[in-house]
Amino acid sequence: MSGPVNTQPEAEPAPLPVPEAGALARQVLDAVGTVVVGKAEPLALVLAGILAGGHVLLEDFPGLGKTLAARSFGQALGLSFRRLQFTPDLLPADVTGSFLYDQSTGDFEFRPGPIFTNLLLADEINRTPPKTQAALLEAMQEKQVSVEGTTYPLHPPFHVLATANPIEYEGTYPLPEAQLDRFLLRVSFGYPSADDEWGVLRNRMSRRREETELAPVVDATTLRAIQATVETIAVEDSIGRYIVDLVTATRSHPQVMVGASPRGSLALLLCARARALLADRSYVIPEDVKAFAAPALAHRISLKPEVWLRRVEPSHVVAEVVAATAAPASGARPSYQAPVMDDAAARPPEPAGSAAGTDPVYRYTEPPRGQR
Repeated sequence: MSGPVNTQPEAEPAPLPVPEAGALARQVLDAVGTVVVGKAEPLALVLAGILAGGHVLLEDFPGLGKTLAARSFGQALGLSFRRLQFTPDLLPADVTGSFLYDQSTGDFEFRPGPIFTNLLLADEINRTPPKTQAALLEAMQEKQVSVEGTTYPLHPPFHVLATANPIEYEGTYPLPEAQLDRFLLRVSFGYPSADDEWGVLRNRMSRRREETELAPVVDATTLRAIQATVETIAVEDSIGRYIVDLVTATRSHPQVMVGASPRGSLALLLCARARALLADRSYVIPEDVKAFAAPALAHRISLKPEVWLRRVEPSHVVAEVVAATAAPASGARPSYQAPVMDDAAARPPEPAGSAAGTDPVYRYTEPPRGQR
């Protein structure tokens, strides 16, 4: 007998106008920024990964606010949130749930695990054995959990924010490439500046308690509507080709043993759309793609062993690829059906000389030479 798990599919929400969706997303960022001080850029990357419908790996040193950021996003987005501390003795059933015998009914009942939530914080995911890490694979990719031959869907929105410590190796289990590839982005926060660190201390003194609480800015239904809006962001063929050229270049780089897969191309596409939404644009520009090149591709690249001694990082290779790949000039029409935008404010300016009623051509303003 199954437990209290809803197996009915939920209706897809209608997309919002781009300005409205972008304003709500920025309000979420502002709310989280009041707690996680001085990390506007990494927080924007994490939110873009959520808006794109993916999972994010937060990999950095201890004490830099990874767990705090995940919990704050759960509060600001109005999502059900659970934290799962990964340890060496954690079992797959501790993640997915298991069947337990109910003496009152004389039957086995499924008790859902912590993965049945909207936002799961997988804390220190590299401290648990591969068998337990693999329990996340089906959930992250297929949005479902299989236990004892029965499949239970994970209702949207479902996102995993995992943390990992990159400096400790004793008692840890590095994530396999197959699981790393399931994360849309890998983000590092880095140490704060002196002013930002003083801001952390000042906020703690004014708060007079350790815990932080954020009022919800949106709810799960609104978040899904914003995610549906991301799917309406148009991408020119030239931008799509630019994404393919970037990812293809990682496979032929002389220092790379295994380059990024087509899943990396999809990650760049989705995240570039989310960044365009945050900027109140209904179209993608090359700068959107460049901003996510390293977070979306670096963890998908395996370097040759001989370059390790020279301390070459995958992010260095991505930076070289971005610098060597020419960004396109905008102006080509999308070859797919362009989304219909009813809101006039969300529509980019029509190109000069275009006739009324024709498909829009999405253009952007060229940045000054040397800044591309």
